[in-house]
Amino acid sequence: MSLDAYPLVSDWITTDGDRLLVHTGKVDIGQRISNALLRIVQEELTVPLSLVDIATVRTGTAPDEGITSGSNSIEQSGRAVASASATLRKHLLDAAMAQHGGDLAEWLLVDGYVQRAGTNLRLGLTDLARDLPSNLPVDPTLPRHVPESAPAPTMRGITEMVAGRFTFIHDLDLPGMWHARRVSPPHAKATFRDIDQTSLERIKAKGLHIIRDGSFLAVTGPREWDVVKASTSLGLACSWDMGGGLPETDVFAQFTPENAQRFPVISGTPQKAPVPDRLPTPDFSARFERPYQMHGALAPSAALAEWTDNRLFLKSHSQGIYPLREAIADSLGLTPEQVEITYVPGSGCYGHNGADDAAFEAALIAMAHPHTPILFKWSREDEHAWEPYAPAMAVQVDATLNNGQITALSAEAFSDTHRGRPRPGPNRAGPAKLLANRFRANALAPYVSPPNMGNHAGMHRNLDPIYDIAEIRLVKNLVQGLPHRTSAMRCLGAVTNILALESTMDEAAHSAGIDPISFRRAHLNDTRTIALLDALERRLSALPPLAEETGRGIAYAQYKNVMTRVGLAVDLTVTDTAEVELHRVTLVADAGRVIDPDGLTAQLEGGVMQAASWALCEEVTWDRDGITSRDWDSYPVIRFDNVPIIDTHLLGNTSDPSVGAGEASPGPTVAAIANAIRNCTGLRLQRMPFTADALRRAALEG
Repeated sequence: MSLDAYPLVSDWITTDGDRLLVHTGKVDIGQRISNALLRIVQEELTVPLSLVDIATVRTGTAPDEGITSGSNSIEQSGRAVASASATLRKHLLDAAMAQHGGDLAEWLLVDGYVQRAGTNLRLGLTDLARDLPSNLPVDPTLPRHVPESAPAPTMRGITEMVAGRFTFIHDLDLPGMWHARRVSPPHAKATFRDIDQTSLERIKAKGLHIIRDGSFLAVTGPREWDVVKASTSLGLACSWDMGGGLPETDVFAQFTPENAQRFPVISGTPQKAPVPDRLPTPDFSARFERPYQMHGALAPSAALAEWTDNRLFLKSHSQGIYPLREAIADSLGLTPEQVEITYVPGSGCYGHNGADDAAFEAALIAMAHPHTPILFKWSREDEHAWEPYAPAMAVQVDATLNNGQITALSAEAFSDTHRGRPRPGPNRAGPAKLLANRFRANALAPYVSPPNMGNHAGMHRNLDPIYDIAEIRLVKNLVQGLPHRTSAMRCLGAVTNILALESTMDEAAHSAGIDPISFRRAHLNDTRTIALLDALERRLSALPPLAEETGRGIAYAQYKNVMTRVGLAVDLTVTDTAEVELHRVTLVADAGRVIDPDGLTAQLEGGVMQAASWALCEEVTWDRDGITSRDWDSYPVIRFDNVPIIDTHLLGNTSDPSVGAGEASPGPTVAAIANAIRNCTGLRLQRMPFTADALRRAALEG
């Protein structure tokens, strides 16, 4: 896809002085894609890392690769950069032969030079590259050059981060810059009614400015702390029409076929066809549920904007600067060429948090104050109350067993949409997905997403089991009109679907009296998956025997059924107060050819910890007056005292293609924790999070 739109070597690799500059449309949100791209170029061209760098990701200069999501960065940008590097390698060698003769076998790329073997003749790689035609097309058919070894790049920026010297978007400081904060309504249905004029005049008397567009309010001024205090006092001075408040009905009770748009799912793809009947007499039947959960980035969303000379300049930590540019331009009556967005790192986030909304709100404020850079930040309460959430979700599973095998399986997924990013589309879809457009004077109605009919997309991601089962019935149920704005969070529907499927596999194995790894192996024909489970079994057998009070849970999944395979085991105990204590995670993964082993390990282990937090702690709460989980006490996340030992083992070889890995471990982690609790206590928990209260309720009900 990336090479179709950007077919030239110069779209991906250019020279900058004595360095090679790698261009990408994918942004680094902590997944180390920049490290992987540098390593690809380093290996292909045998060039020192000191001579390669990543170009700033900016609209108008970077390739438009859409959104950094779906674990697609290596498969899209990585493959494009690899093909561009291989093409550049060929033409560098051809240029050296054309200038100095000799055969191809005589010329080598060594340490940043093109060198003729057996002579002292060597040519600077960047000098040769600079002289190549700028319209050189990428040849994707060229073979890759894979050295036996290459020095691993250190994670870009990690030294500065550890030392506190890294510049995040929140740290930007430009000459003449002002600060800004929003004044948030109590909840999404509230609209601005009036403001106390005395408070308003008091704020203005301090040299601060108030921006109002309908129910969108913000404060801006030269000193940040003054702005923070003023936004708080302004919020207290406002009166709001509460619009009836937020609905307090049970969301899970609305997940029924009668409330849903229903589609059978075949081979991972929804179909516009009649839904087949449920299994008549299943041996196992259970419903698994996940509440609304948030991204919970450690720093709230932020952006810097400046409106000058009829152009809008934005710095944002959005994961999709090109779609965001389209949505902002449309919202403001500008052309896309009038809007330039540069990616600047913020707090890491896998999915659609408030970054896009913050960029648009910064733009609204900047356009009211031309020629003044505006650094705009959400507060912690803003982030928790207003970011798009991962939708609540339920999966109903029924299974029929015969002679130790699952012979029939039915799975129905229920949720609201998982796609709320401001991509362009019909009926001004991009602007309608930006939060502030709901509150401006010319307000846009919230966007109602049509069903996502893509393969392994949205709620039906990983609904199709990876196992060989003779009869499979899968149904996607889109339920809309629910209380909260939702969008993409890491793995989309895969977490709940894998929880449901792997819990079912665990119960079936228990019913058949077969150990969980052997039971899964009996439902598989894929040799790489079987090899992975064999490797997991060997690593577990080498561990000391489990203590009597410790439970172990097994789970396996292959993300989107085509990406990274992950098998893992979680060892845990449940205390006398029903708290779950994690001890060890043993993880085996096959991501094909591994570009950056340290980066892959970090991705997998980070996914384990995020999933453990989802499984044990996280849930958005609200009442009619608004979101109540607005800080780290009311929305707890996993703490350092419950971080387990994680033993990660990577499989794969250089002949296998690299596949996406960033979202491969969370699903099986949640499922393995549920299975470990079952192994430890005999309780099958079916609704996340698995808190002490949930365990106590299950014990009383069981």
